[in-house]
Amino acid sequence: MKIIIAKDAGYCFGVRDAVNSAYEMSKKYGEVYMLGDIVHNESVVDDLAKEGVKVVEKLDQIPSDKPVLFRAHGTAKNVWQKAEKQKMNIIDATCPLVHEIHHEVKALHNEGRKIIIIGDHGHDEVVGIASQIPDPIVIASVEEAKALRKTKKAGIVSQSTQTIENVQDIINILMTKVFDLRFVNTICFPTKRNQEQIKELSEVTDLMIIIGSFTSANSKRLTELSKERNKNTYQVTCAAEIDSTWLSSDVNSVGISAGASTPDWIIESVIKKVKEITNTEEKEIIHE
Repeated sequence: MKIIIAKDAGYCFGVRDAVNSAYEMSKKYGEVYMLGDIVHNESVVDDLAKEGVKVVEKLDQIPSDKPVLFRAHGTAKNVWQKAEKQKMNIIDATCPLVHEIHHEVKALHNEGRKIIIIGDHGHDEVVGIASQIPDPIVIASVEEAKALRKTKKAGIVSQSTQTIENVQDIINILMTKVFDLRFVNTICFPTKRNQEQIKELSEVTDLMIIIGSFTSANSKRLTELSKERNKNTYQVTCAAEIDSTWLSSDVNSVGISAGASTPDWIIESVIKKVKEITNTEEKEIIHE
């Protein structure tokens, strides 16, 4: 059995830095608090909780002597302002690429443009981006783009983990709706790279396994991209969910990738489980 691993599967640098920061701050302060889960991965959240990283819903629930960690996804502007007003100890673990989107959307707004954000309604990152400027429009699909009224002047950004295909399809519609359109491509480089590797890998392997939580938008997108090219694609959150019947005698090669919120140890456990099921002793191949 040939096992091929996408080179950039798993944590992107923004998520890795945020998780590491949470561990470090919990050791330093005994406890650190966050508004919501640091990443969309249940195993990581559970492990962090054991180390004193606590999840709350409101800033008011955080003890005055403990820090608040703002997560990689970005934080709504009013939450930042409230924390600063209360002189809380803020640990900023926001991904630098998300900060860049906040900067771009404010620059577009200052040009007098109506702001359109291509992204998932209610997603933490999108909420943070939308809070930077007044009255933005969030569009998640081609259907929503078609329903948009014509606009004279608009600026467009996207959620960092959107698929290139979805953004392109929506932009094609918006070009017929907006006279003066300026688009800043804010899909982050790690996302583009991981998506491209998934597309290539799914076309040269008999079976694909995508590792990631079903609450993770980017993991679900990777699964969708793989399924479009290889119907023999499965998403799992951990090694225990792998069904041995998937790995029949007809399967000679398995491709494995993972969403940006999947830690290395879960990827390693999935590789180990596939090797056990298929009695494979060969070392896995890294797909560049």
